[in-house]
Amino acid sequence: MENSEPATQTSESLEVTTPPFVAALQREHPEWVGEVISAFGEFTVVVPREHIVAACSFLKTSPETHFNFLADICGADRGPEEEPRFEVNYHLFSTTKHYRLRLKVLLNEEDAHVHTVTGVWKTANWHERETFDLFGVIFDGHPDLRRILLPDDWQGHALRKDFPLRGYEPYSLK
Repeated sequence: MENSEPATQTSESLEVTTPPFVAALQREHPEWVGEVISAFGEFTVVVPREHIVAACSFLKTSPETHFNFLADICGADRGPEEEPRFEVNYHLFSTTKHYRLRLKVLLNEEDAHVHTVTGVWKTANWHERETFDLFGVIFDGHPDLRRILLPDDWQGHALRKDFPLRGYEPYSLK
């Protein structure tokens, strides 16, 4: 959004005012905000993948936002027929301001790469490993990107929608 005033969004005749932490992100770096979604009293900001680390750093360190807690990172497979196919969702919380925010990065199946945010929050390490293990999303620059839940010799990524319900046969644990 080009204007520096907080955006107001309308959803089915319900007017929703963009919260100050989203307005701060839009004001400081509008190129980091692809879309703002308001649903059930929560806000999601779609961030282009090339800006996710900078956006996370800003949201953690800015006095206006202070999202000092990364609650979770999770993947989602929208299905092989969807494009972009994958989502990576970052659930943030400010323990001082009591704000919640979800950041979403959309990824194509052919290039399911996003840069790691382990330099911003150390807890991202295991969250990113889980998303890699179950969805196959590659976190570039991750210090130890390997499976965390499934055995090392597991084929595929179990939470992808095209993964066979019974797995690949035969499977053996070494």
